[in-house]
Amino acid sequence: MECTVSWTGNSTITGSRSNMSFLAETGSGHTLVMDGAPDADKPENGGANLAPRPMETVLAGTGGCTAYDVVLILKRGRQDVRGCSVKLSAERAPVDPKVFTKIHMHFVVTGKGLSSSAVERAVAMSHDKYCSATIMLAKTADITTSFEVLEV
Repeated sequence: MECTVSWTGNSTITGSRSNMSFLAETGSGHTLVMDGAPDADKPENGGANLAPRPMETVLAGTGGCTAYDVVLILKRGRQDVRGCSVKLSAERAPVDPKVFTKIHMHFVVTGKGLSSSAVERAVAMSHDKYCSATIMLAKTADITTSFEVLEV
């Protein structure tokens, strides 16, 4: 897996209006823009809030990784899953490096005749065995999960 991240600066070439904007180009050929938070004390060191922060993309990637697992596990278990969303709430350390210290993931899984125990098992399997992002972040963060099942 590869990814190249380039600072765009306040470039007229890329159209960036931020001093702290970055463009990520993934090995699969996709791009993602990231930007820093505005800095009122030193505007030249801050972003312009034009895109997600880098750490927000880490959290989003973690949500994508675990939701992918949950859906796949449920499908393989012949559950009639129709939807899955996960809301992640995170806390970070107050000082550098500002690693995630707590993450809570709340899953909402919709389907027809879904087994609550199958959803619980899928969430646990993702958290404990399959989701690379969750397992990495668990080195610094206390990760908790909850879920609800909705019939469609």
